[in-house]
Amino acid sequence: MLVRDAMSTVVLTIGPAHTLRQAAALMSARRIGAAVVHDPDAGGIGILTERDILNSVGLGQSPDTEHAHAHTTTDVVFAAPSWTLEEAARAMTHGGFRHLIVLDGGEVAGIVSVRDIIRCWTPAPRRAEQVSI
Repeated sequence: MLVRDAMSTVVLTIGPAHTLRQAAALMSARRIGAAVVHDPDAGGIGILTERDILNSVGLGQSPDTEHAHAHTTTDVVFAAPSWTLEEAARAMTHGGFRHLIVLDGGEVAGIVSVRDIIRCWTPAPRRAEQVSI
């Protein structure tokens, strides 16, 4: 199975000036763990994850005054839609992260998470068979 089969194609994209609270609210409303940060002034595409927000709050920083650009990972490992899920899982394991931005022709095509991969690798639950007595 390929990354294109597992990735989410609806991607939350935020700007570098979003506060961490704004980013957290948008991520929470969509039940996702990462947002793509588009910052043309700082080199293009980065990623902000729930862990980045958690680390900031854990340090006592205010989510109302901290901005996404200060917590965005810009040294991003990108996946291609044609990668296998094994390649994506290997990159995540090697890098110690749970999300990969998927680029196709230099454009964001989606995002794939560990949860997406597990969902594809786990068989669908079977319906319980009814037993008559």
